[in-house]
Amino acid sequence: FLAGKAVDASVSTFHFSDILRMAPESLLPIFITLILSFLIGLEREERSSDRYYNFGGVRTFPIIGLCGYLTARLSDGQPYLLCAGVLVLGFLLALSYRKKMEISPAAGMTSEVSGLFTYLMGALICRQSLWEATTLGVIVLLLLELKASLEALVKKIPLLEIFTFTRFLLITAVILPIVPNRDFTMLHFNPFHTWLIVIAISGLSYAAYALERLVGSKRSVVLAAIFGGIYSSTSTTIVLAKRSRLEKPSHLFSGAILIASGFMYFRLAALLFIFNLKLGMTLLVPFLTLAVLFCLVGGLWMNLGPKTKSADEAGPLEARNPLELQSAFVFAGLFTVMGVLTMYTLQYLGSHGIFVLSFLTGLTDVDPFVMSLTQSSGDVLTTQMAAKAIIIAAASNNMIKGAYSAIWGVDGVRKQGSLMMIGLACLSLLALFFV
Repeated sequence: FLAGKAVDASVSTFHFSDILRMAPESLLPIFITLILSFLIGLEREERSSDRYYNFGGVRTFPIIGLCGYLTARLSDGQPYLLCAGVLVLGFLLALSYRKKMEISPAAGMTSEVSGLFTYLMGALICRQSLWEATTLGVIVLLLLELKASLEALVKKIPLLEIFTFTRFLLITAVILPIVPNRDFTMLHFNPFHTWLIVIAISGLSYAAYALERLVGSKRSVVLAAIFGGIYSSTSTTIVLAKRSRLEKPSHLFSGAILIASGFMYFRLAALLFIFNLKLGMTLLVPFLTLAVLFCLVGGLWMNLGPKTKSADEAGPLEARNPLELQSAFVFAGLFTVMGVLTMYTLQYLGSHGIFVLSFLTGLTDVDPFVMSLTQSSGDVLTTQMAAKAIIIAAASNNMIKGAYSAIWGVDGVRKQGSLMMIGLACLSLLALFFV
């Protein structure tokens, strides 16, 4: 009786973790191989059709994955047996693809390539690269499962946009690594930092540009203002003001111009947080307040009066691609010039000169000046002074956009939208007292 009680006590203290410790070390890799291979085979099985020949399914793919695991285990670190297995599997996959082409010349080879991947994934898991194999397996499953969505996306993206994205890879993966990362001259000019800022500006602008192109003609005026404000609020203001001459009501475009200017503050806040966290924290509350104020006033103004269907839809913004190399080099040059002007202005004219410079630069393109301040703040310029200069530059930029609205807009935009823009721009200068 006592012996039985002792046995019951020992059983009651035996946990599932003890079973895991007793299991062989290869149990988890084999289980992961089986699960991932089964999921790939299940996806291929669901894609299969009775009309055509299809390679593999819920049984074939797990066997291929386990063969890859077993081959890697038997190879004992040597690549010969594993390579032989790839050749044998490749021969079988080629026979399968040949038979498929005889039945349907338009058939693809996704299943065959997936089989080769499953084999290599099993071998990778055997090498204890569980994280890499699992990540790659999930990526392949997503690519297989999202076939319809990806094919629809290809139809929406023209060939020119693919070439445009290649330019982004050029300025990031090709040009950036070879740019020298050290200071030159007494002005402490760093080409690497300059080009990194170019990439950040271009990348953020291109993200909004790509979203705007992806939405296309189904986009409303509100979304046009949002994407345009992130891309370039100045060019968006000009386009919306010109469009107001063709489409009515005018208050819809007046409100959209204000919303675009509101999202300019979101854009500037994001850039400041990337390149100067202290300066970004200083301007976070003022910029978020101004962004909400512009968007709120713009949204309220858009909802005044009747809204027609034609006015609620907008065509492309016709904005210039932000990833053009010419634009990138021009911005890099402007950024360098602004950095030099800021340094000499502060040296010879002091803080008042910086504020005058910020107002003048706001009349053109505010980004190069703001980015130059992120590099100067804390060294030759105090954070508070840089924050005030950025507020003035943004207000000046909104004033010039009000002037653009008056020049190119219809009567309603000219009389109402431009006045509201200039009024809010002047009101935004109150933020100077809070930094």
